[in-house]
Amino acid sequence: MLRVGIVGLPNAGKSTLFNALTGSRQADVAAYPFCTIEPNVAVIEVRDERLERVRRLFDSPRAVPSSIEFVDIAGLVAGASTGEGLGNRFLGHIREVDAIAHVVRCFDREGVPRSGGSADPVACALTVETELALADLGTIERRRERTARRAGAGEKDAREELARLDRFRTALDAGMPARAIELQPGDRELLNELFLLTGKPVIYVVNTGEDIIGADDGRIAAVRAHAAGRAGGGAGALAICADLEAEVGDLEPDEAAEFLRDAGIAERGIDRLVRHAYRLLGLITFFTANDTEAHAWAITHGTGAARAAGSVHSDMERGFIRAEVVGYEDLSACGGMAKARERGLLRVEGRDYQVRDGEVILFRFR
Repeated sequence: MLRVGIVGLPNAGKSTLFNALTGSRQADVAAYPFCTIEPNVAVIEVRDERLERVRRLFDSPRAVPSSIEFVDIAGLVAGASTGEGLGNRFLGHIREVDAIAHVVRCFDREGVPRSGGSADPVACALTVETELALADLGTIERRRERTARRAGAGEKDAREELARLDRFRTALDAGMPARAIELQPGDRELLNELFLLTGKPVIYVVNTGEDIIGADDGRIAAVRAHAAGRAGGGAGALAICADLEAEVGDLEPDEAAEFLRDAGIAERGIDRLVRHAYRLLGLITFFTANDTEAHAWAITHGTGAARAAGSVHSDMERGFIRAEVVGYEDLSACGGMAKARERGLLRVEGRDYQVRDGEVILFRFR
């Protein structure tokens, strides 16, 4: 399962956002730094309206959505890369996730101090990013020392690696995150070995006050502009009022829907966040269904049919024979697999076929 780490300065609203995502009070919330020490972890269902339609078409008794794991990581402070505020411990937690949801504060509240004293959300974002970059520079320097010794002994591969490390270091020194480095042949393999923090995909979550929901606020626009310049491919930024989202999460579904209507909110911010995280990780969804359950499965774009079968069960990948595939739209229009087969819309694909988003698949295996 892929993991998204929630990071940011202390008192930015990370734990409140986590509680909104989980619809619980699992994470402690307090107006002082390091309220969170050990990371809170929760598996979040990805809402997909197609799943219920698939369930009905197969008359399955239950529907199982795909999911993403969110990790609420304690706030970073200036100096974290050198151990300030238990920084090394928290940086290690970030190293373990696949993507980052970077929460920046865009609200004012009496009794909730601002970490670092800045009211500029872009400046707050840069504080965290600087610490991640400094940690990455430390990683590169340690690797470089070992590689330089090998290069001094005449190893050709070491000399090539040294040149790559120097390019990475130069980019980071210039303020470029590792994810935005223009890759040359062989770079990807080395970056994967380094596990650089700034190489992780990122989405900026602007935590607003209720008074500026839907407003044309210059601070939100500034974070979006910053995200566009730093994301390395463009993850963008979302404005979410974590307090409001957590409040809605405490309500029953009917009450929550009425609350959102009255507030003029078409869609919950956390649903947008989960969807953006899904795209950020390069995920797509395929479906399986039978008389037991309809199931949505998350896989990375470009996954072959045999590997996709392995996400259902390892035996399916080992004994893969073929995949019987129909697109969601075709299946929905036909009203079932039998009609889709009659109309020639059900295809037979081999193990290397790249699964597409929304396809409903029946795997045949030994």
